Amino acid sequence: MGDDEQPLAVKVGTVVLTVAAGWAAQKLVGLAWEKATGNVAPTNVDDDELSMVQAVTFAAVSGGVVVLAKRLARKGAVRAEARLRR
Repeated sequence: MGDDEQPLAVKVGTVVLTVAAGWAAQKLVGLAWEKATGNVAPTNVDDDELSMVQAVTFAAVSGGVVVLAKRLARKGAVRAEARLRR
C-alpha cells in the first residue's frame, strides 16, 4: 500500500504518535548523553566549544533514534487502525 492509499486515521495517528515518540526520544537521548559523557546534551551542534566528534556522534544518535521512533509510530498507528476496523 502506497502512502497515498493510507486511511486518514493512519496518517493522523502516525503524526500524533511521531510527535509523542520524538519528545520521548529526545528526553531519552538527552539522559543517555548525560550519563555517557557527563555533559548536558548539546542544543546547538554548531557550537565551537563542541568537538567535531561529539557533534557528529550526537547527530548520528539523535537521527537514528528519530528514524526508529517514526517507524515504530507508523507501525503502531497501522495496528491501532486495524484494531478499530474489526
